[in-house]
Amino acid sequence: MKPQLYILLFCLSWIIPAQAQQKDTTASFSLQEAISFALTHQADVKNAKIDEQIAANTVKKTFGIGLPQVSASADFNDFLKVATSLVPAIFFDKDAAPGTFIPVQFGVKYNSTAGINASQLLFDGTYLVGLRASKTYKELSTKNSARTRIETAVAVTKAYYSVLVSGEQLTLLDANIASLKKSLNDTEAMFKNGFAEKIDADRLSVLYNNAQTERENVVRMLALNLNLLKFQMGLTVNSNLTLKDKIGEINVDQVPVLSDSSAYHKRIEYSILQTQLKLNELDVKRYKSAFLPSLSAFGSYSLSFQNDRFADLYDKNFPTSVIGLKLSIPIISGGQKLYDVRNAKLEVLKTQNNINNLANSINLEVSQAQTNFVNGQKSLQNQKRNMALAQEVLRVTKIKYEQGVGSNLEVTTAETSLKEAQNNYINALYDMLINKVNLDKALGNINY
Repeated sequence: MKPQLYILLFCLSWIIPAQAQQKDTTASFSLQEAISFALTHQADVKNAKIDEQIAANTVKKTFGIGLPQVSASADFNDFLKVATSLVPAIFFDKDAAPGTFIPVQFGVKYNSTAGINASQLLFDGTYLVGLRASKTYKELSTKNSARTRIETAVAVTKAYYSVLVSGEQLTLLDANIASLKKSLNDTEAMFKNGFAEKIDADRLSVLYNNAQTERENVVRMLALNLNLLKFQMGLTVNSNLTLKDKIGEINVDQVPVLSDSSAYHKRIEYSILQTQLKLNELDVKRYKSAFLPSLSAFGSYSLSFQNDRFADLYDKNFPTSVIGLKLSIPIISGGQKLYDVRNAKLEVLKTQNNINNLANSINLEVSQAQTNFVNGQKSLQNQKRNMALAQEVLRVTKIKYEQGVGSNLEVTTAETSLKEAQNNYINALYDMLINKVNLDKALGNINY
């Protein structure tokens, strides 16, 4: 082998394992870190930022309409056949018969012109209103971007909580399976020694097998929830992700019930509609200003080159220059401008109706979210007590069975009751966390 090849293989032997190790690196996020990551890497957020840039460029584009417009032009013509015109023969011969014509060619074979044109808008009502509208459009784009960030934060939070709840469910199942395994082993040993019946072991075996199957389902659901969280964050599905936060660290304190109906003022959706109303009102002004005259100034300078010989075409030029003003006064437009104004006013009314409806809708959403959250907290507390009671019942039932004063059926029933209580607790925990996110969103407390 050549020395260069040895060096290349040696470098690859270090680079490839390093890259593989980098791919297998596990990223760990708290909830706030996951949201911050999503606000930088999520596709919808990226597109919203691009829309902001497009809006900024649109403002500059609109402003450019009022700046001087300058253009240059040039052309070259080769008349293969110079145009012929018929001229009355009397122009050349007074004795010519009336009605007779002589063919005459005007012009030369080669013709070329070069010039520059400039214009400046002096007054246009629609342009002035358009400047204000473009800035409002930029404001609307910024608020839409904020709404995208809020929706992304909500989606990441819900996905994060789903992973935590699935993890908590898996922890409870593991503890339940370990308890069932011990009970099954003890019962099988008692059966071998003649102190229990085979049906007792069979009942526990059924519960154990069901718990194992449920655990497999939860493991798959946990993986699915993790992939959903990665997607909401803007991570690739193949990335390794772990969570820093623990479910017991989440603050689920009681949220005070609002007595006023002003929560909608904090919602980005309400602010967006208000900006949309401003745009609609500017549309009305823009269409009204179309009835006003417009005034612009213009000027041009050009050089004309003409000759029958191409080699001598640019030896001599004939300059032309002009400046002037152009006033355009609309008189009759078939009623188009009038109906444009009327339709714009109707759009204003529609947006006002949408604003009133949204305010009412948000108030209803807040009321529902508060009710669901309070009910969810009560339900979670109740299910937590039920789970503790079910665990105590199972403990006592096992002691009675081991001492010979209880039946295996009671143990099986207690195991089933505990499993049901745990499932109810998991469902109540998930509902309460989601209700908390919905309430924060309804109150307008989520802002990014």
